[in-house]
Amino acid sequence: MEIIRAADMGFCFGVRRAVETMEQAAARLGRMTSLGSVVHNQQVVERLARLGVEVIGAPAEADSRPIAITSHGVAPQVLEEIRRLGVQVVDTTCPIVARSQQWAKRLSRDGFTVLIFGDPDHREVRAVAGWAGGKGMALPNTEALDAVIERLPARVAVLSQTTETKERFASFVGHLMSNRLSHIRELRVINTLCHATTNQQAAARELARRVDLMIVVGGRESANTRHLADVSREEGVETHHIEWASEVDPRWLAGKRSVGITAGASTPDETVDAVEARLRELADERNDSRKA
Repeated sequence: MEIIRAADMGFCFGVRRAVETMEQAAARLGRMTSLGSVVHNQQVVERLARLGVEVIGAPAEADSRPIAITSHGVAPQVLEEIRRLGVQVVDTTCPIVARSQQWAKRLSRDGFTVLIFGDPDHREVRAVAGWAGGKGMALPNTEALDAVIERLPARVAVLSQTTETKERFASFVGHLMSNRLSHIRELRVINTLCHATTNQQAAARELARRVDLMIVVGGRESANTRHLADVSREEGVETHHIEWASEVDPRWLAGKRSVGITAGASTPDETVDAVEARLRELADERNDSRKA
């Protein structure tokens, strides 16, 4: 059985930067807190916990220890709340996310209503909406857009959650233009998709076309990992999204001649290595049983 890794996968620049920044801060400052998990990956969170980084859910839970802002960023109101605590701040916001925040701030100040295509409950999206002040609206799909489309003003701007797929973003913008363009005087569309994520999706799609089975490795709360699984399934290949090597089910390999592996932008290398090792172990066991 052939096991093939996607050409582009795993830790992206923003995640690697955030994790390394937090590791260095913990080594320099000692015990600290993180406002939410630095990334949606349990292995990374557990490693940072061993270094003294405790995850908290809100600034109200903070004490005198330094507090880290995660790669997803925070709304300006949350940032101000943290600053009022008078503690040291370690900001690991992904530069791509920070760019989205600044676009939301600029566009809202220029009088646009800002539509953010993405999961309204995702921390990145909530933060970007916060930077748009009262003029931000997070919409996860065209159905949600239809529910508000008649109330949209004459000046509209559209951003995207950085980890969305370009196909879904294009479809969302196209739907807006098809159904509301005659009422919109000015429309601005800013491509805030992360190129690293887009490249990983393209690599997953290409690999999914060549294999009998796709294994997508990463946290179940990770939006970009879920989208990797989505694009693999769109190619018609059997796809399984797992977090740990122990989740690989030997039955998935029955009749399979090739297996592809890809991983989300918040998945560390060692997790991918463990999944590949598990697949090779199962493949060897299958070969041994055939010989017997």
